[in-house]
Amino acid sequence: MKALRFTDWKTKPSLQEIDRPTPGPGEVLLKVAGAGACHSDVAVYEQFDETTVGPQLAPAYTLGHETAGWIEEVGEGVLGLTQGDAYLVYGPMGCGHCPACSRGQDTYCENAAQTPFLASGLGRDGGMAEYMTVPARNLVPLGDADPVAAAPLADAGLTPYHAIKLALPKLAGGGKTALVIGLGGLGQLAVQILKATTAATVIATDMKTDAMMLAESRGAVTVPAGDEQAARIRELTGGKGVDAVFDFVGLTPTIRLAQQVVAKQGRITVVGIAGGPVQWDFYSNPYEAELTNTYWGTMEELHELAALYRDGHLEVDVTTFGIDEALTAYEHLEKGTLLGRAVVVPHPASAEAGVASADALAAV
Repeated sequence: MKALRFTDWKTKPSLQEIDRPTPGPGEVLLKVAGAGACHSDVAVYEQFDETTVGPQLAPAYTLGHETAGWIEEVGEGVLGLTQGDAYLVYGPMGCGHCPACSRGQDTYCENAAQTPFLASGLGRDGGMAEYMTVPARNLVPLGDADPVAAAPLADAGLTPYHAIKLALPKLAGGGKTALVIGLGGLGQLAVQILKATTAATVIATDMKTDAMMLAESRGAVTVPAGDEQAARIRELTGGKGVDAVFDFVGLTPTIRLAQQVVAKQGRITVVGIAGGPVQWDFYSNPYEAELTNTYWGTMEELHELAALYRDGHLEVDVTTFGIDEALTAYEHLEKGTLLGRAVVVPHPASAEAGVASADALAAV
C-alpha cells in the first residue's frame, strides 16, 4: 500500500510502498477515508532532531495524526465493532494505565517520557496511508457523517474545543465576549464551537479578508488587523475587555494584542505554537487575568465534538488531495495557500460512495 513516510530528521517525507498492516489484539485495521495535514507534521520533519525532542518522535513512521476511516478488520478480543462503520481516530496514546490515561486524558500521561510514541502519526504509523491500525479504545463513532471532512476534527477541532471548554466558566451567562485571533482551520472551527456552546458574542480577527468573511458568515463580528485593532476590539466590549481570548497564532504580537484587550479576571489561552515570547508584569496585566496555553484534548472531548459534528453544528473547510498528491498537500500547507485544512483521501471512490449513502439515509 502507499504511505507518506517520515524517514529522517530535517528531511521531506516521501511516498513509499509498504506492507498493509495487520491488527494486533485489541486493535482494528482502518481503511483510511481522510487524513489531515497539520503544521505539527511540518515541525517534525523540518525543525526537530534528536537534540530537541525525545525518542518518541524519531523516524521512521507514517505521518498523519488527524484521521477518520472505516473498519476493515478487527483484531483478537475486539467486540461490538462492525466492518464498514466510520470512525474518527483519537490520536494521543499514553501508557494506558496511569490515572490520566484511565480517564482518557492521554495528553496528560504521567509516564509520557517512557512511552514508545506520542500518537498515531507522531512516532507510531498514522493515517497518511491507505490503511492503518488503531487501538479499538481510540475510535470515536461518526455514524452517517462524512468521515473525509471529519478527519481534521481529531486535532484541528479537538484542540480548540479543549481550549474553549476549559474557558467556559469565563463565558457563562449573558453579556460575555470571546475573541478568536487567527482564522485558519482551527480558528474557523473555534468560531463555530463558541457559537454552538456559548451565548457569547464572538469577535474574530485575521489579516486575510476572505477568512474574516467566512467567520462573519458563521456569526462572528470581525475586526481587521491594523493600528486601531485593539481599540476597536475593546470598543465592541463596551470598554470592559474580552472575557476569553483564544490565540491560534502564538506570535509575540498576537499575544500582546490579547493582553491589550483581555478583561479583568479574563482568560487568554495561547493555542498556536509559533512560540513567541511574552512579557508579563504585575502592572501591565489586568488584575487576575489568566495567561495560559493548551495542548490537544481528551478522548471524552472528542466524543463530544463528534456529536456536535454529527448533529450538524460544525462545518469543516477542507481541500482534498489523492494519496499520490500527499506531498503537494503539505506544500500548500507550508505556503499557507489554503483556507481551512488539507485532507489526503487515499480511497476517493469509497469516500464518494459513503457520502452518497449518508445522503440517501438522510432523505429517508
